[in-house]
Amino acid sequence: MPSLKSLLLFMCCAFGLSLTVAQVTAQAEETTAEKLASIGGYPCPASDFTCLKLTVPLDHFTAGDKRTIDVVFGVLPATGERKGMFITATGGPGSSGLESADYYVPDFDAQIKEHYDLVFFDQRGAKQSGNLQCPNALTGYGFGGGNGEIDMMATASTNQPKGFVDACVAEIAERGVPADTLKFYGTTQAVEDLEAFRVMMGDDKIWLYGESYGTDYAQRYATAHPDHVAALFLDGTLDLTTSLLDLQQEQVYAFNDVLLATLQDCDRNAACNADVGGDTVGLYDSLTVELGRSSIDFQFPIASGRLENRTFTLDMLESAAADTMYSTQGRMLFQRALAAVAQNNFVPLARLYYATIGTTSESRLTSYGDPSDDTLFFVITCADNRIAEGSSDAQLTAYDQAGTLIEAANLRLSIGFYGRLPCAYWPGNPPSELPQPLVAEGIPTFVLGATTDPATPVQNGERVYSRLENGYLITAQGGSHVIFNRGNSCPNNLIKDFLVEDVLPAEREIQCEDVVADPYVPLSPTSVRVFDTPLQIMDAVYNEIAYLPEYYFWNTNQLVMTSCSLSGVMSFASDGGIGDQFRLSDCSFFNGFTMTGTGAYRDGVFSLDVFINGFESGTLHYVQDAYGNISVTGEYGGKLVDLSDTRTDAAA
Repeated sequence: MPSLKSLLLFMCCAFGLSLTVAQVTAQAEETTAEKLASIGGYPCPASDFTCLKLTVPLDHFTAGDKRTIDVVFGVLPATGERKGMFITATGGPGSSGLESADYYVPDFDAQIKEHYDLVFFDQRGAKQSGNLQCPNALTGYGFGGGNGEIDMMATASTNQPKGFVDACVAEIAERGVPADTLKFYGTTQAVEDLEAFRVMMGDDKIWLYGESYGTDYAQRYATAHPDHVAALFLDGTLDLTTSLLDLQQEQVYAFNDVLLATLQDCDRNAACNADVGGDTVGLYDSLTVELGRSSIDFQFPIASGRLENRTFTLDMLESAAADTMYSTQGRMLFQRALAAVAQNNFVPLARLYYATIGTTSESRLTSYGDPSDDTLFFVITCADNRIAEGSSDAQLTAYDQAGTLIEAANLRLSIGFYGRLPCAYWPGNPPSELPQPLVAEGIPTFVLGATTDPATPVQNGERVYSRLENGYLITAQGGSHVIFNRGNSCPNNLIKDFLVEDVLPAEREIQCEDVVADPYVPLSPTSVRVFDTPLQIMDAVYNEIAYLPEYYFWNTNQLVMTSCSLSGVMSFASDGGIGDQFRLSDCSFFNGFTMTGTGAYRDGVFSLDVFINGFESGTLHYVQDAYGNISVTGEYGGKLVDLSDTRTDAAA
């Protein structure tokens, strides 16, 4: 058995990295920051993390293949006595862990940050690790379908998935990545990059957390390197023994079930039901029937102050519904937008659609989100999965047969079923056998899931848990897709207690209370005259800004300028990484109240300083703190204002 020191030296040489025996020995006594500095760490762009670029084999499993690629990891060192590395594999597949890293950090318990280096990474092909893209091919590819009256297979095929694959692969090749190398971007190769990083850092074991697709990545790493996993956390779990088509079918039914639960949740909420005007399920169903017959024309306010004629379609409805089902917050926004439709206002639902597809309400430019993320989704998915045995035509036939069953079920949401159809034509030769079930012998493994998770249906995690040698099943009753560090103290505390105190849950199966949708925020009235006080007015303004889809789904990487609900302009931008800043110009969310001024959101505190024109005039300063306590001071309608409302339930 080679010593760790000799193994370190071997791996360093194998990956084109140069460390002496003295350097390796010294690293055992170094802090994480010192270690990173000694092996080439550098500040991650616009981040508190330190990046480390590793040159690794393109093919880890073929001796003599000298081709290499670069993969970048980011590390935020522990603030106190270090226990090890807590490594996060983000979802997608295709997302940039490094872009997410700084936004995840505030949600970690302070004690976890004290004892663990937090590690995120861009998987091979993602952003800083290759940035594979085919934006032009993506622009021309997309498909709809969504109810039993539409032949979904014909719709998907009409969009020429083979043409998309040919164009995408050619575009990637133009960027220096030949088609015959794409097979090396699958997950089995990618987990060996993490092993190379572990060796470079000199840690014998890691604590590995995967979310959504990241649970695929984490399971494959644990299978390949079980001796180097201290604990495994699978959140929004995929069952790797489930075929791609079976998983697609489970997802479609789960999306349908979560949509129905969201609509029924609105009916159980007095304020939501009142805004809808009755039967929310009936409203959605009647809207799909109406849009199935013909699109609906409406007027959209743009930043210039004009009303622009636009058209709302069935595909837009189903796209917005599907994209908002991932989280309890998104579901509430969908309820709110649907309630506006009940009042003959399509603008909030249109805003929701534009925001969730990654475009702006002002331009309506066709967008498929981030071209790097979306390209890598196909690169990884199609390298990992074979739709069925046989030729491309045989795989297409298998997809058609599975889709026939979905169409016959006449579900409310089936828009995404054919999302992986291009894999029938993708170059390479993915394995025909599914991975063996994860047992994780000797590894404490936490399996987290939610009963209202549409993307990784909870039964996936239940199946994975049933095979584990040392497993713990944590299930949110309700909840979002992925539940750790998403505002629920139940799973957060269970994981924190294990990481910090080495305390395992008292029971193998734990249920955590959660909700289907966040507490409903009623629609604002059409006129300021409905309000009794300036405090009520400004609180309604806060709601309109905080739950504006363009802001809610904003990625903070760019300046956004958008129209307010009735007239005027609001813009928002990142405030140097410490918060958000707002600027309002003649902005009106309801008749008789127009604002010009500035605002900010920092450390959980939202503030606005605005000049008022309308039915009354004045100057108001509004603050809502992290506990929901609100205050407004200034002058309005010729009277001094000094009002506050302490949310004692939130403060407690």
